[in-house]
Amino acid sequence: MNVTAIVLAAGRGSRFRAEAGADQDKLLAECVGLDGVTRPVIEQVLRNLPARAVERWLVTSPDRMDVIRLAQAYGCEVLLLDSAGMGDSLAAAVTASGPADGWLVVLGDMPFIQSSSIERVIDGLEGDGISVPVQDGQYGHPVGFGRACGAGLMTLSGDRGAKSLFAKVRVHAVVVEDPGVLWDVDLPQFLSFKQD
Repeated sequence: MNVTAIVLAAGRGSRFRAEAGADQDKLLAECVGLDGVTRPVIEQVLRNLPARAVERWLVTSPDRMDVIRLAQAYGCEVLLLDSAGMGDSLAAAVTASGPADGWLVVLGDMPFIQSSSIERVIDGLEGDGISVPVQDGQYGHPVGFGRACGAGLMTLSGDRGAKSLFAKVRVHAVVVEDPGVLWDVDLPQFLSFKQD
């Protein structure tokens, strides 16, 4: 299955900046990855993408030169966007990336997802549905969208994500033992990952 990975990294991270300082970009904050190595948050996210996600796009704002450089180093096409929100980013990336069997939507501030969980989400993806990891009964990320979701993804706008599509197609829940699928770095204290 030819799945295109879309990394969403255009948000301003205002909650993180409010605590860490206005000049602190959470995507570039250092954190210790699952392999024990310290890297910026966005680099940890890019490292966790499986090799089979050959087609990779990262959406970010034009002023984030370090994020752009890292994305290119990890084989991503970069889509520059002053985004009003997740809906705008998703629509622009799906449109720009062109035809695919599906899209894997990855959030740029979730550095602790196991690669095996991402693989399982891709494995669970079918052309007419959505594949989503479930940890402790909660939907997590990344989310896989089959080919049939393409038109719906391209019509999204503003800060509303793709939740509206969940009611329109079959959702395949992929049960995982991976707290990283629920762990985003919204605040500085979440840079340290604690597995139970």
